[in-house]
Amino acid sequence: MAPKAIRATISPGPDVGNISVYARHRDYHDVIKGKLKEIAQKFAARTGAEVKVFVDTAPVMEKPLAAKAGLGWQGKHTNLVNRDFGSWLFLGSIFTAAELEVDPPERDHCGSCRACLDACPTGAFPGPYRIDARRCVSYLTIEHRGPIDREIRPLIGNRIYGCDDCLAACPWNKFAEVAREQKLRARRDLGSPLLADLLELDDAAFRALFSGSPVKRIGRNRFIRNCLIAAGNSGDLQLAESCRRLLSDQAAEVRGMAIWALAQLGALTVSDEAAAQREPDDYVREEWKQAGLLP
Repeated sequence: MAPKAIRATISPGPDVGNISVYARHRDYHDVIKGKLKEIAQKFAARTGAEVKVFVDTAPVMEKPLAAKAGLGWQGKHTNLVNRDFGSWLFLGSIFTAAELEVDPPERDHCGSCRACLDACPTGAFPGPYRIDARRCVSYLTIEHRGPIDREIRPLIGNRIYGCDDCLAACPWNKFAEVAREQKLRARRDLGSPLLADLLELDDAAFRALFSGSPVKRIGRNRFIRNCLIAAGNSGDLQLAESCRRLLSDQAAEVRGMAIWALAQLGALTVSDEAAAQREPDDYVREEWKQAGLLP
């Protein structure tokens, strides 16, 4: 993916959500694993050796293994960087019992560059080659369950699934190219989805919209939590009613973030006190307290 294309991956405008580029198409786990299995089967047939395929599907340290195999080096953002493809790539692995000739490892080519470190919106890098997942937007919006720390929420902006900032900043991406695999071409409807539309998704609509996408695996509740953070950061009062409707959502993590979003928009009113008074969940009650509608 060329630099101009990379800069265009950040969805502009306060009324849209930004989904990480890798999640705007078919789930890469399925696409890459299928291709690796084809290679592994041919390799096993030729050598008679046992093989096992992994694509982020086991506790395998794929990035350091790839670096030792000469595929690239772990950049200061801790992701793999390849001299030809940059840092915009997927990793998979084939394990085998066969004896293979060892390739030399790639050396580090980051030099004095710190573009990726400076690009992080939440300061998730305590230093080069170190990442604090507790501040990483990708971890928080995808892997983290439950509420996100109040300190971090304003820094997330409109990122509703993942974050590409440290990857997009890497100058080695000037050599990258758009994927030729059609299944890895981005869906237009996921380029700049409207937050107003996303906030209306129930579980069935969420599953339908993200069928075949890696977004589906985090579930509707966590996704709506992320969308509410984006809504709160948007400054767009037209989103207030969509947020208010979610004050009565079945999921506590959704109700809690709806309170925060409305508070950020300055849209909480005295009429919302009834919802605050009947709230049974301790976490959500704390959000009401922070918003000033519970003592």
